[in-house]
Amino acid sequence: MQTRDVVSWTSLVSAYAGARDAQAVSRLVSEMRADGCEPSAATLAVLLQACMAERDAAAGGQLHCYAVKSGWSGDVVVLNSILTHLSRITGVDVAVRLFEQSPRSDAVSWNIIISEYSSEGRVSKVVDMYERMRREEVCPSCETLTSVVAAFAKCRHLRQGQKLHSFGLKSGLIDTILVASFVDFYAKCGELPSSVQLFEEFRGKSNCIWSAMLAAFIHHGQFLDAIHLFGRMIDSSLVPSADVLRALVICYTELGDLRLGKVVHGYIIRNNCAAESHSCALETSIVKLYARCGNIHLAERCFSSILHKDSISWSSMIETYTIHGDGRKALALFRQMLEEGARPNGVTFLSLLSACGHSGLVSEARELFDCMTRKFGIAPELGHYTCMVDVLGRSGNLEEAVQLINGMTVKPDGRIWGALLASCKTHSNSKLANLAARKLMELEPNNVGYHVVFSNVQAGGSRWGEVEDIRSSMVDKDMQKSPAWSRVSDIGGV
Repeated sequence: MQTRDVVSWTSLVSAYAGARDAQAVSRLVSEMRADGCEPSAATLAVLLQACMAERDAAAGGQLHCYAVKSGWSGDVVVLNSILTHLSRITGVDVAVRLFEQSPRSDAVSWNIIISEYSSEGRVSKVVDMYERMRREEVCPSCETLTSVVAAFAKCRHLRQGQKLHSFGLKSGLIDTILVASFVDFYAKCGELPSSVQLFEEFRGKSNCIWSAMLAAFIHHGQFLDAIHLFGRMIDSSLVPSADVLRALVICYTELGDLRLGKVVHGYIIRNNCAAESHSCALETSIVKLYARCGNIHLAERCFSSILHKDSISWSSMIETYTIHGDGRKALALFRQMLEEGARPNGVTFLSLLSACGHSGLVSEARELFDCMTRKFGIAPELGHYTCMVDVLGRSGNLEEAVQLINGMTVKPDGRIWGALLASCKTHSNSKLANLAARKLMELEPNNVGYHVVFSNVQAGGSRWGEVEDIRSSMVDKDMQKSPAWSRVSDIGGV
Protein backbone atom coordinates (compact mmCIF):
# COMPACT_ATOMS: atom_id res chain seq x y z
CA MET A 1 0.00 0.00 0.00
CA GLN A 2 1.57 3.28 -1.17
CA THR A 3 -0.48 5.61 1.07
CA ARG A 4 -1.10 4.40 4.60
CA ASP A 5 -3.50 6.56 6.58
CA VAL A 6 -4.81 6.21 10.14
CA VAL A 7 -7.75 4.08 8.99
CA SER A 8 -5.54 1.46 7.33
CA TRP A 9 -3.16 1.41 10.30
CA THR A 10 -6.07 1.01 12.71
CA SER A 11 -7.50 -1.86 10.67
CA LEU A 12 -4.17 -3.66 10.78
CA VAL A 13 -3.75 -3.04 14.52
CA SER A 14 -7.31 -4.27 15.10
CA ALA A 15 -6.61 -7.52 13.24
CA TYR A 16 -3.55 -8.32 15.36
CA ALA A 17 -5.35 -7.24 18.54
CA GLY A 18 -8.17 -9.66 17.67
CA ALA A 19 -5.57 -12.41 17.31
CA ARG A 20 -4.22 -11.42 20.77
CA ASP A 21 -0.72 -10.85 19.38
CA ALA A 22 0.48 -8.22 21.86
CA GLN A 23 4.02 -7.99 20.45
CA ALA A 24 2.77 -7.36 16.91
CA VAL A 25 0.34 -4.70 18.16
CA SER A 26 3.11 -2.88 20.03
CA ARG A 27 5.41 -3.05 16.99
CA LEU A 28 2.70 -1.74 14.64
CA VAL A 29 1.92 1.23 16.88
CA SER A 30 5.62 2.16 16.92
CA GLU A 31 5.81 1.85 13.12
CA MET A 32 2.60 3.85 12.76
CA ARG A 33 3.96 6.78 14.75
CA ALA A 34 7.35 6.56 13.00
CA ASP A 35 5.42 6.82 9.72
CA GLY A 36 4.06 10.18 10.93
CA CYS A 37 0.59 8.86 11.66
CA GLU A 38 -0.71 9.47 15.18
CA PRO A 39 -3.37 7.13 16.67
CA SER A 40 -6.97 8.29 16.34
CA ALA A 41 -9.84 7.79 18.78
CA ALA A 42 -10.69 4.52 17.02
CA THR A 43 -7.06 3.35 17.29
CA LEU A 44 -6.96 4.11 21.00
CA ALA A 45 -10.24 2.23 21.52
CA VAL A 46 -8.78 -0.85 19.79
CA LEU A 47 -5.56 -0.63 21.81
CA LEU A 48 -7.44 -0.32 25.10
CA GLN A 49 -9.52 -3.38 24.23
CA ALA A 50 -6.30 -5.28 23.54
CA CYS A 51 -4.88 -4.23 26.93
CA MET A 52 -8.08 -5.36 28.61
CA ALA A 53 -7.93 -8.76 26.90
CA GLU A 54 -4.34 -9.18 28.12
CA ARG A 55 -5.20 -7.67 31.53
CA ASP A 56 -2.26 -5.30 31.05
CA ALA A 57 -2.84 -2.52 33.58
CA ALA A 58 0.48 -0.76 32.88
CA ALA A 59 -0.07 -0.47 29.11
CA GLY A 60 -3.64 0.64 29.69
CA GLY A 61 -2.43 3.36 32.03
CA GLN A 62 0.06 4.58 29.43
CA LEU A 63 -2.68 4.76 26.80
CA HIS A 64 -4.86 6.71 29.23
CA CYS A 65 -2.04 9.23 29.73
CA TYR A 66 -1.50 9.48 25.98
CA ALA A 67 -5.23 10.11 25.45
CA VAL A 68 -5.16 12.97 27.98
CA LYS A 69 -2.01 14.55 26.48
CA SER A 70 -3.24 14.25 22.90
CA GLY A 71 -6.69 15.60 23.71
CA TRP A 72 -8.57 12.38 22.90
CA SER A 73 -9.79 11.83 26.47
CA GLY A 74 -12.75 14.11 25.72
CA ASP A 75 -13.89 11.81 22.91
CA VAL A 76 -16.77 9.70 24.22
CA VAL A 77 -15.59 6.55 22.40
CA VAL A 78 -12.15 6.82 24.00
CA LEU A 79 -13.72 7.68 27.36
CA ASN A 80 -15.89 4.56 27.26
CA SER A 81 -12.91 2.39 26.32
CA ILE A 82 -10.92 3.82 29.24
CA LEU A 83 -13.87 3.31 31.61
CA THR A 84 -14.22 -0.31 30.52
CA HIS A 85 -10.49 -0.92 30.93
CA LEU A 86 -10.34 0.69 34.37
CA SER A 87 -13.45 -1.06 35.69
CA ARG A 88 -12.29 -4.49 34.55
CA ILE A 89 -8.60 -4.19 35.49
CA THR A 90 -8.30 -1.76 38.42
CA GLY A 91 -11.86 -1.82 39.75
CA VAL A 92 -15.11 -0.01 39.18
CA ASP A 93 -14.45 2.60 41.90
CA VAL A 94 -11.46 3.94 39.94
CA ALA A 95 -13.60 4.08 36.80
CA VAL A 96 -16.34 5.96 38.67
CA ARG A 97 -13.90 8.73 39.63
CA LEU A 98 -13.06 9.27 35.96
CA PHE A 99 -16.75 9.08 35.04
CA GLU A 100 -17.62 11.80 37.58
CA GLN A 101 -14.85 14.09 36.28
CA SER A 102 -15.74 13.71 32.60
CA PRO A 103 -17.83 16.53 31.10
CA ARG A 104 -18.96 14.25 28.27
CA SER A 105 -20.60 10.88 28.64
CA ASP A 106 -23.42 8.96 26.99
CA ALA A 107 -25.74 6.05 27.80
CA VAL A 108 -22.90 3.63 27.11
CA SER A 109 -20.79 5.30 29.81
CA TRP A 110 -23.59 4.83 32.34
CA ASN A 111 -24.08 1.23 31.26
CA ILE A 112 -20.39 0.43 31.81
CA ILE A 113 -20.52 1.60 35.43
CA ILE A 114 -23.90 -0.01 36.16
CA SER A 115 -22.78 -3.28 34.58
CA GLU A 116 -19.62 -3.48 36.68
CA TYR A 117 -21.48 -2.66 39.89
CA SER A 118 -23.97 -5.40 38.97
CA SER A 119 -21.26 -7.99 38.28
CA GLU A 120 -19.80 -7.24 41.73
CA GLY A 121 -23.22 -7.67 43.34
CA ARG A 122 -23.33 -4.09 44.69
CA VAL A 123 -27.07 -3.71 44.36
CA SER A 124 -27.42 -0.40 46.19
CA LYS A 125 -24.85 1.19 43.84
CA VAL A 126 -26.68 -0.25 40.82
CA VAL A 127 -29.98 1.21 42.00
CA ASP A 128 -28.40 4.59 42.82
CA MET A 129 -26.76 4.89 39.40
CA TYR A 130 -29.91 3.76 37.58
CA GLU A 131 -32.14 6.26 39.43
CA ARG A 132 -29.61 9.03 38.88
CA MET A 133 -29.48 8.14 35.18
CA ARG A 134 -33.26 8.54 35.00
CA ARG A 135 -33.14 11.86 36.90
CA GLU A 136 -30.54 13.24 34.51
CA GLU A 137 -32.81 12.21 31.61
CA VAL A 138 -30.33 9.77 30.10
CA CYS A 139 -32.44 7.17 28.31
CA PRO A 140 -31.76 3.64 29.60
CA SER A 141 -31.28 0.89 27.06
CA CYS A 142 -31.92 -2.86 27.10
CA GLU A 143 -28.32 -3.25 28.26
CA THR A 144 -29.06 -0.99 31.24
CA LEU A 145 -32.09 -3.01 32.32
CA THR A 146 -30.20 -6.28 31.83
CA SER A 147 -27.51 -5.17 34.31
CA VAL A 148 -30.06 -3.88 36.82
CA VAL A 149 -32.24 -7.00 36.77
CA ALA A 150 -29.12 -9.19 37.12
CA ALA A 151 -28.32 -7.33 40.35
CA PHE A 152 -31.90 -7.80 41.59
CA ALA A 153 -31.67 -11.53 40.79
CA LYS A 154 -28.55 -11.93 42.94
CA CYS A 155 -30.30 -10.40 45.94
CA ARG A 156 -33.79 -11.83 45.27
CA HIS A 157 -35.39 -8.36 45.07
CA LEU A 158 -38.67 -9.51 43.52
CA ARG A 159 -40.74 -6.31 43.81
CA GLN A 160 -38.05 -4.07 42.34
CA GLY A 161 -37.51 -6.49 39.48
CA GLN A 162 -41.22 -6.64 38.73
CA LYS A 163 -41.35 -2.83 38.55
CA LEU A 164 -38.36 -2.85 36.21
CA HIS A 165 -40.08 -5.44 34.02
CA SER A 166 -43.18 -3.23 33.80
CA PHE A 167 -41.05 -0.23 32.87
CA GLY A 168 -39.33 -2.24 30.14
CA LEU A 169 -42.64 -3.37 28.66
CA LYS A 170 -44.10 0.16 28.70
CA SER A 171 -40.94 1.63 27.17
CA GLY A 172 -40.59 -1.05 24.51
CA LEU A 173 -37.17 -1.98 25.89
CA ILE A 174 -37.37 -5.72 25.32
CA ASP A 175 -34.86 -7.87 23.46
CA THR A 176 -33.87 -11.53 23.69
CA ILE A 177 -31.02 -11.01 26.18
CA LEU A 178 -33.23 -8.91 28.46
CA VAL A 179 -36.04 -11.48 28.31
CA ALA A 180 -33.53 -14.22 29.18
CA SER A 181 -32.38 -12.10 32.13
CA PHE A 182 -35.96 -11.77 33.40
CA VAL A 183 -36.53 -15.53 33.00
CA ASP A 184 -33.44 -16.06 35.17
CA PHE A 185 -34.55 -13.34 37.61
CA TYR A 186 -37.99 -14.82 38.30
CA ALA A 187 -36.54 -18.32 38.73
CA LYS A 188 -33.97 -17.13 41.28
CA CYS A 189 -36.69 -15.25 43.16
CA GLY A 190 -38.71 -18.46 43.49
CA GLU A 191 -41.26 -17.49 40.83
CA LEU A 192 -40.73 -20.33 38.36
CA PRO A 193 -44.31 -20.07 36.95
CA SER A 194 -43.54 -16.45 35.98
CA SER A 195 -40.38 -17.62 34.19
CA VAL A 196 -42.38 -20.24 32.29
CA GLN A 197 -45.09 -17.73 31.36
CA LEU A 198 -42.56 -15.19 30.10
CA PHE A 199 -40.76 -17.89 28.13
CA GLU A 200 -43.93 -19.25 26.51
CA GLU A 201 -45.29 -15.81 25.58
CA PHE A 202 -42.12 -14.56 23.91
CA ARG A 203 -41.92 -15.14 20.16
CA GLY A 204 -38.70 -15.70 18.23
CA LYS A 205 -36.84 -17.44 21.03
CA SER A 206 -33.07 -17.48 20.64
CA ASN A 207 -30.55 -19.85 22.17
CA CYS A 208 -30.02 -17.57 25.16
CA ILE A 209 -33.73 -17.68 26.10
CA TRP A 210 -33.88 -21.48 25.79
CA SER A 211 -30.69 -21.66 27.88
CA ALA A 212 -32.17 -19.36 30.56
CA MET A 213 -35.33 -21.48 30.80
CA LEU A 214 -33.29 -24.68 31.05
CA ALA A 215 -31.21 -23.09 33.82
CA ALA A 216 -34.43 -22.03 35.58
CA PHE A 217 -35.72 -25.62 35.66
CA ILE A 218 -32.32 -26.86 36.85
CA HIS A 219 -32.23 -24.19 39.58
CA HIS A 220 -35.51 -25.60 40.92
CA GLY A 221 -34.37 -29.21 40.58
CA GLN A 222 -36.85 -29.98 37.80
CA PHE A 223 -34.41 -31.90 35.62
CA LEU A 224 -36.98 -33.94 33.70
CA ASP A 225 -38.80 -30.72 32.72
CA ALA A 226 -35.47 -29.34 31.50
CA ILE A 227 -34.86 -32.45 29.38
CA HIS A 228 -38.37 -32.21 27.93
CA LEU A 229 -37.72 -28.54 27.11
CA PHE A 230 -34.53 -29.49 25.28
CA GLY A 231 -36.59 -31.90 23.16
CA ARG A 232 -38.93 -29.03 22.25
CA MET A 233 -35.93 -26.93 21.26
CA ILE A 234 -34.62 -29.63 18.92
CA ASP A 235 -38.12 -30.00 17.42
CA SER A 236 -38.00 -26.25 16.68
CA SER A 237 -34.98 -26.90 14.40
CA LEU A 238 -32.69 -24.79 16.58
CA VAL A 239 -29.04 -25.80 16.89
CA PRO A 240 -28.25 -25.92 20.63
CA SER A 241 -25.52 -23.61 21.86
CA ALA A 242 -22.73 -24.65 24.23
CA ASP A 243 -24.70 -23.18 27.17
CA VAL A 244 -27.77 -25.24 26.28
CA LEU A 245 -25.73 -28.43 25.96
CA ARG A 246 -24.02 -27.70 29.26
CA ALA A 247 -27.43 -27.34 30.92
CA LEU A 248 -28.46 -30.71 29.47
CA VAL A 249 -25.26 -32.35 30.75
CA ILE A 250 -25.97 -30.93 34.22
CA CYS A 251 -29.44 -32.55 34.13
CA TYR A 252 -28.05 -35.99 33.36
CA THR A 253 -25.35 -35.48 35.99
CA GLU A 254 -27.92 -34.70 38.68
CA LEU A 255 -30.09 -37.63 37.57
CA GLY A 256 -27.06 -39.92 37.49
CA ASP A 257 -27.93 -41.01 33.96
CA LEU A 258 -24.54 -41.91 32.51
CA ARG A 259 -25.97 -43.58 29.40
CA LEU A 260 -27.81 -40.50 28.14
CA GLY A 261 -24.97 -38.29 29.34
CA LYS A 262 -22.67 -40.22 27.01
CA VAL A 263 -25.13 -39.65 24.15
CA VAL A 264 -24.86 -35.87 24.68
CA HIS A 265 -21.07 -36.15 24.96
CA GLY A 266 -21.02 -37.96 21.62
CA TYR A 267 -23.09 -35.17 20.04
CA ILE A 268 -20.67 -32.58 21.43
CA ILE A 269 -17.66 -34.43 19.97
CA ARG A 270 -19.24 -35.03 16.55
CA ASN A 271 -20.27 -31.40 16.17
CA ASN A 272 -17.08 -29.92 17.69
CA CYS A 273 -19.23 -27.91 20.12
CA ALA A 274 -16.50 -27.54 22.75
CA ALA A 275 -14.14 -25.86 20.26
CA GLU A 276 -16.84 -23.33 19.35
CA SER A 277 -17.41 -22.40 23.00
CA HIS A 278 -15.62 -19.33 24.37
CA SER A 279 -14.79 -21.11 27.64
CA CYS A 280 -14.13 -24.62 28.91
CA ALA A 281 -17.39 -24.68 30.92
CA LEU A 282 -18.96 -27.27 28.60
CA GLU A 283 -15.93 -29.58 28.79
CA THR A 284 -15.80 -29.14 32.57
CA SER A 285 -19.45 -30.20 32.85
CA ILE A 286 -18.55 -33.44 31.02
CA VAL A 287 -15.77 -34.07 33.56
CA LYS A 288 -18.31 -33.63 36.37
CA LEU A 289 -20.76 -35.99 34.64
CA TYR A 290 -18.30 -38.88 34.59
CA ALA A 291 -17.00 -38.07 38.08
CA ARG A 292 -20.46 -38.01 39.67
CA CYS A 293 -21.44 -41.22 37.85
CA GLY A 294 -18.37 -43.00 39.23
CA ASN A 295 -16.26 -43.27 36.08
CA ILE A 296 -13.10 -41.53 37.23
CA HIS A 297 -11.00 -42.82 34.31
CA LEU A 298 -13.24 -41.13 31.71
CA ALA A 299 -13.29 -38.00 33.88
CA GLU A 300 -9.47 -37.95 33.79
CA ARG A 301 -9.39 -38.46 30.01
CA CYS A 302 -11.88 -35.64 29.41
CA PHE A 303 -9.99 -33.33 31.77
CA SER A 304 -6.70 -34.06 29.97
CA SER A 305 -8.31 -33.22 26.62
CA ILE A 306 -9.20 -29.66 27.74
CA LEU A 307 -6.70 -27.44 25.94
CA HIS A 308 -7.22 -24.21 27.88
CA LYS A 309 -8.05 -25.12 31.47
CA ASP A 310 -9.35 -22.43 33.84
CA SER A 311 -9.54 -22.44 37.64
CA ILE A 312 -13.02 -24.00 37.52
CA SER A 313 -11.90 -26.98 35.41
CA TRP A 314 -8.87 -27.57 37.66
CA SER A 315 -11.06 -27.30 40.77
CA SER A 316 -13.59 -29.73 39.31
CA MET A 317 -10.95 -32.41 38.74
CA ILE A 318 -9.52 -31.84 42.22
CA GLU A 319 -13.06 -32.24 43.58
CA THR A 320 -13.35 -35.50 41.61
CA TYR A 321 -10.35 -36.97 43.43
CA THR A 322 -11.80 -35.68 46.71
CA ILE A 323 -15.14 -37.41 46.09
CA HIS A 324 -13.31 -40.65 45.34
CA GLY A 325 -11.17 -40.33 48.49
CA ASP A 326 -7.82 -39.88 46.77
CA GLY A 327 -6.31 -36.94 48.63
CA ARG A 328 -2.78 -37.45 47.34
CA LYS A 329 -3.89 -37.29 43.70
CA ALA A 330 -5.84 -34.11 44.52
CA LEU A 331 -2.70 -32.52 45.98
CA ALA A 332 -0.56 -33.66 43.04
CA LEU A 333 -3.03 -32.10 40.61
CA PHE A 334 -3.01 -28.88 42.65
CA ARG A 335 0.78 -28.69 42.29
CA GLN A 336 0.43 -29.25 38.54
CA MET A 337 -2.21 -26.51 38.44
CA LEU A 338 0.22 -24.03 40.01
CA GLU A 339 3.05 -25.11 37.69
CA GLU A 340 0.87 -24.35 34.66
CA GLY A 341 0.11 -20.86 35.95
CA ALA A 342 -3.54 -21.33 36.89
CA ARG A 343 -4.74 -19.43 39.94
CA PRO A 344 -6.76 -21.35 42.55
CA ASN A 345 -9.94 -19.94 44.06
CA GLY A 346 -11.88 -20.55 47.26
CA VAL A 347 -13.62 -23.61 45.81
CA THR A 348 -10.24 -25.16 44.95
CA PHE A 349 -9.08 -24.91 48.55
CA LEU A 350 -12.42 -26.18 49.84
CA SER A 351 -11.99 -29.38 47.81
CA LEU A 352 -8.33 -29.73 48.83
CA LEU A 353 -9.06 -29.36 52.55
CA SER A 354 -11.89 -31.85 52.28
CA ALA A 355 -9.54 -34.29 50.51
CA CYS A 356 -6.98 -33.88 53.29
CA GLY A 357 -9.65 -34.64 55.89
CA HIS A 358 -10.72 -37.87 54.22
CA SER A 359 -7.12 -38.98 53.64
CA GLY A 360 -5.74 -37.98 57.05
CA LEU A 361 -3.27 -35.46 55.60
CA VAL A 362 -3.10 -33.10 58.59
CA SER A 363 0.19 -31.28 57.94
CA GLU A 364 -0.76 -30.78 54.28
CA ALA A 365 -4.09 -29.28 55.37
CA ARG A 366 -2.34 -26.86 57.72
CA GLU A 367 -0.01 -25.77 54.92
CA LEU A 368 -2.91 -25.27 52.47
CA PHE A 369 -4.97 -23.30 54.96
CA ASP A 370 -2.00 -21.02 55.64
CA CYS A 371 -0.99 -20.41 52.00
CA MET A 372 -4.60 -19.80 50.97
CA THR A 373 -4.52 -16.47 52.79
CA ARG A 374 -0.80 -15.69 52.88
CA LYS A 375 0.07 -16.52 49.26
CA PHE A 376 -3.20 -16.15 47.35
CA GLY A 377 -5.06 -13.57 49.45
CA ILE A 378 -8.20 -15.73 49.76
CA ALA A 379 -10.04 -15.08 53.02
CA PRO A 380 -11.27 -18.35 54.59
CA GLU A 381 -15.05 -18.77 54.68
CA LEU A 382 -17.21 -21.00 56.88
CA GLY A 383 -16.73 -23.97 54.55
CA HIS A 384 -12.92 -23.74 54.82
CA TYR A 385 -13.06 -23.47 58.61
CA THR A 386 -15.46 -26.44 58.80
CA CYS A 387 -13.10 -28.60 56.72
CA MET A 388 -10.12 -27.56 58.83
CA VAL A 389 -11.93 -28.29 62.11
CA ASP A 390 -12.88 -31.68 60.66
CA VAL A 391 -9.26 -32.41 59.64
CA LEU A 392 -7.92 -31.51 63.08
CA GLY A 393 -10.75 -33.28 64.88
CA ARG A 394 -10.40 -36.54 62.96
CA SER A 395 -6.70 -36.64 63.84
CA GLY A 396 -7.37 -36.00 67.54
CA ASN A 397 -6.04 -32.42 67.58
CA LEU A 398 -9.15 -31.19 69.37
CA GLU A 399 -7.54 -28.36 71.36
CA GLU A 400 -6.03 -26.97 68.14
CA ALA A 401 -9.47 -27.17 66.53
CA VAL A 402 -10.97 -25.12 69.38
CA GLN A 403 -8.18 -22.54 69.05
CA LEU A 404 -8.94 -22.27 65.34
CA ILE A 405 -12.65 -21.72 66.07
CA ASN A 406 -11.87 -19.04 68.67
CA GLY A 407 -9.69 -17.20 66.15
CA MET A 408 -12.18 -17.30 63.28
CA THR A 409 -12.77 -14.09 61.33
CA VAL A 410 -16.42 -15.06 60.80
CA LYS A 411 -19.02 -16.24 63.31
CA PRO A 412 -19.00 -20.06 63.66
CA ASP A 413 -22.24 -21.78 62.72
CA GLY A 414 -23.79 -25.18 63.39
CA ARG A 415 -21.55 -26.92 60.85
CA ILE A 416 -18.43 -25.84 62.75
CA TRP A 417 -19.64 -26.97 66.16
CA GLY A 418 -21.20 -30.09 64.66
CA ALA A 419 -17.84 -31.11 63.14
CA LEU A 420 -16.13 -30.56 66.50
CA LEU A 421 -18.83 -32.51 68.35
CA ALA A 422 -18.52 -35.50 66.01
CA SER A 423 -14.75 -35.62 66.58
CA CYS A 424 -15.15 -35.24 70.36
CA LYS A 425 -17.49 -38.23 70.44
CA THR A 426 -15.02 -40.26 68.33
CA HIS A 427 -12.13 -39.45 70.69
CA SER A 428 -14.26 -39.62 73.89
CA ASN A 429 -13.56 -36.02 74.93
CA SER A 430 -16.65 -35.28 77.03
CA LYS A 431 -15.47 -31.81 78.11
CA LEU A 432 -15.18 -30.39 74.59
CA ALA A 433 -18.22 -32.40 73.45
CA ASN A 434 -20.22 -30.60 76.14
CA LEU A 435 -18.88 -27.23 74.91
CA ALA A 436 -19.78 -27.98 71.27
CA ALA A 437 -23.25 -29.26 72.19
CA ARG A 438 -23.98 -26.14 74.28
CA LYS A 439 -22.89 -23.91 71.39
CA LEU A 440 -25.25 -25.77 69.06
CA MET A 441 -28.10 -25.22 71.54
CA GLU A 442 -27.31 -21.50 71.73
CA LEU A 443 -27.38 -21.20 67.94
CA GLU A 444 -30.74 -22.93 67.51
CA PRO A 445 -32.55 -23.32 70.85
CA ASN A 446 -35.64 -24.77 69.15
CA ASN A 447 -33.81 -27.39 67.09
CA VAL A 448 -35.06 -30.82 68.24
CA GLY A 449 -32.00 -32.61 66.87
CA TYR A 450 -29.62 -30.40 68.85
CA HIS A 451 -31.59 -31.07 72.05
CA VAL A 452 -31.31 -34.82 71.47
CA VAL A 453 -27.56 -34.56 70.75
CA PHE A 454 -27.03 -32.43 73.87
CA SER A 455 -28.99 -34.97 75.93
CA ASN A 456 -26.88 -37.83 74.57
CA VAL A 457 -23.66 -35.97 75.39
CA GLN A 458 -24.78 -35.44 78.98
CA ALA A 459 -25.83 -39.08 79.24
CA GLY A 460 -22.41 -40.15 77.96
CA GLY A 461 -20.87 -38.28 80.90
CA SER A 462 -23.40 -39.76 83.36
CA ARG A 463 -24.84 -36.29 84.06
CA TRP A 464 -28.36 -37.58 84.54
CA GLY A 465 -29.65 -34.41 86.18
CA GLU A 466 -28.75 -32.47 83.02
CA VAL A 467 -30.43 -35.14 80.89
CA GLU A 468 -33.63 -34.80 82.91
CA ASP A 469 -33.57 -30.99 82.55
CA ILE A 470 -33.13 -31.20 78.77
CA ARG A 471 -35.93 -33.75 78.40
CA SER A 472 -38.23 -31.62 80.57
CA SER A 473 -37.42 -28.55 78.47
CA MET A 474 -38.33 -30.49 75.32
CA VAL A 475 -41.68 -31.49 76.85
CA ASP A 476 -42.40 -27.89 77.92
CA LYS A 477 -41.69 -26.68 74.37
CA ASP A 478 -43.72 -29.53 72.87
CA MET A 479 -40.64 -30.69 70.97
CA GLN A 480 -40.69 -34.24 69.64
CA LYS A 481 -38.13 -36.18 67.68
CA SER A 482 -39.65 -37.49 64.45
CA PRO A 483 -39.29 -41.29 64.29
CA ALA A 484 -37.16 -42.65 61.48
CA TRP A 485 -38.70 -44.94 58.89
CA SER A 486 -37.75 -46.83 55.75
CA ARG A 487 -39.58 -48.45 52.89
CA VAL A 488 -38.78 -51.41 50.67
CA SER A 489 -40.38 -51.34 47.22
CA ASP A 490 -41.72 -54.50 45.60
CA ILE A 491 -39.52 -54.75 42.51
CA GLY A 492 -40.00 -57.73 40.25
CA GLY A 493 -41.67 -59.80 42.95
CA VAL A 494 -38.70 -59.45 45.32
